[in-house]
Parts: sequence; C-alpha cells; structure tokens
Amino acid sequence: MRHCALWPLAAATFARYIHTMTTAHNGGSLEARRKRLLFRAKRRGFKEVDLIFGTFAAEALWDLDEAGLDSLEALLAAPDQEVFAWLKGEAPVPPVYDTPVFARLKALCARKDPTWNV
Repeated sequence: MRHCALWPLAAATFARYIHTMTTAHNGGSLEARRKRLLFRAKRRGFKEVDLIFGTFAAEALWDLDEAGLDSLEALLAAPDQEVFAWLKGEAPVPPVYDTPVFARLKALCARKDPTWNV
C-alpha cells in the first residue's frame, strides 16, 4: 500500500470536523448512547457477565440519567473477571465502581429465581 502525501492533512481535517456522536452537543443522542451501551452489555465476552449486564441493560437502561449511564459505561470498561468477583462478593468493590448502578446490578444477581435475557 502506498503512503499518501496528503494523509496528514486529511487526518487533521477529519479530527477537526468529525467528532464521535456521544452527546447531543456533537450530533449524538442519549437514545443512541443507550443503544450502544445495550449492545456492549450483551457482548462482553464472559457469558455469565453478559447475562447479568444484558438483563440489567434491558430492564433499566432507559431509566438511567447521564450519571447512571456514565457509571454503567465505567463498569463495562472494567475487566470481566473482576466485575464477576465483585458481583459474587468474592472481592471488594473499588470505590470508583461502588455506585448505585453497581448496587442495582448486585441486587439483580441476588433475586430469587432471576430470568436472564439471552
């Protein structure tokens, strides 16, 4: 593949005019963010955590405000094995992740005979 001499200019132009669409300010919407988080919640790669996050997202995602969405997004970025250990109570939850959203996730796991979305 040949290197284009104009690529640095094109990249700079792209970075200047094209922004990620995550907020209403730059063309995104809360609905688009929620849909993206729902997709991520169901496809983390660790089946048990996929079921927990996917079920939570399907039930509660549209009730979360922006702070709640931020908390969920942070949890989705955390390593699967660590999140699973926190949910099972096998490891302490770091303060940054110990949010009302995490409490709701943990409560979902504590339900008697939960139904998991697949």
